Amino acid sequence: MSYRDVASRPVLTWALVAIGARMPVAMAPLALVFLVRERPDGYTLGAALAAAYVIGEIVGAPVLGMRLDPARARPHLAAGLLAGAAGFAGLGAFPGAPAAVLAAFAFLAGAGPAAAPGGLRTLLTTLVPGHAVTQALSAESVLTFGVWAASPATVTGLALGADRRLPLLLEAALMASAALGLRLLPAGWAASRERDGQGTSKLRVLARAWPVYVTGAASLSLLALAELVLPALLEQRGVAVGWAGLLLTAMSVASAVGAFLYGLRSWPGRLSTRSAVLMAGMSAAVTLLALIPAAPGMAVALAVAGLLQSGAMLTRNLSLREVLPPGALAAGYSVMYAAVGAGYAATGSLAGALLPVAAPSTAILAGVALTVLLTAVGWWGETRAGRSAHADVPRPLDAAAGPEGPPVGGGRDPERRL
Repeated sequence: MSYRDVASRPVLTWALVAIGARMPVAMAPLALVFLVRERPDGYTLGAALAAAYVIGEIVGAPVLGMRLDPARARPHLAAGLLAGAAGFAGLGAFPGAPAAVLAAFAFLAGAGPAAAPGGLRTLLTTLVPGHAVTQALSAESVLTFGVWAASPATVTGLALGADRRLPLLLEAALMASAALGLRLLPAGWAASRERDGQGTSKLRVLARAWPVYVTGAASLSLLALAELVLPALLEQRGVAVGWAGLLLTAMSVASAVGAFLYGLRSWPGRLSTRSAVLMAGMSAAVTLLALIPAAPGMAVALAVAGLLQSGAMLTRNLSLREVLPPGALAAGYSVMYAAVGAGYAATGSLAGALLPVAAPSTAILAGVALTVLLTAVGWWGETRAGRSAHADVPRPLDAAAGPEGPPVGGGRDPERRL
């Protein structure tokens, strides 16, 4: 297996559009904090604006994702990106506006483009041969983690070195450029194959994949622990808080490396089992992060967590391709986007509630316990669904009953196709 089939002009065009759509998402929370930090109770207001932005993503992703027209997705995605650009532009143009107005802009910036990740991912898989989908999704993860690694330095440099409004205005420009760049990509994906299945509503089809969403939420829960509790944990260990940025960058780089390595070969085991193993490894690494007293050991633990996290996220995306029909994939990716955002918010809220009354290391361990619980529920749900599907597969009649026709072929594990 190699990335040769992914290296093409259409995929390069897609990558440029994806950077324009995703870098504003990665920059947004920190940019919102820098935008209002000099106002009275600025940090509290910044956190509230970031929460409004995330709520917008959680609400917008499933609502807009389910409304995507497979044959004409491009106008829908462009409209969402332009709405997000308007939200970011409003924040950058009116930083002194009342808090309610800023929250409305932040909500629009999060909700408008929330269906873009799912739609762009589905477009990407139509630009490569079927046997190269895993490599395409791996390359997408490498790009995503690269964007997340570069975003904090970009926001900090612009906000502190030039003007606090510049990060938001840059985000608006990037989203607008992504909307324009969509004209260079296909208008949608094969409408002839877009069937949700025998009259079943798309909502019911998406609901069948709930175990995948639960495990997806668990995978980002650990990232929330690393990002939100790390500064307090460094203070607890007597390490300079300035190391937090470097450690998180190392984690993002390790995640990019892990995504690249995942696409180089096929891996044994069912996707659900593979995901559970990777999540267990991530949980162990974050547990070590909470227990190791020195910065070098913490850096290694974070790097291992990042290396495994990319594989866990990729197995979730591949699992969605297995359990959902092609017509529901873009909506499924959007629901996954909302689910992982909800997981991030839930774990972050748990850690925030515990920090005033418990040590940072204890807050991390509580978050790990929540993640393990979500992983177990998701794995149980996938295993149960797999057994039910296997029981529903028609079996050839017993030979004693006489031949009724040729046996049904193709009884392979569907995961071997990936």
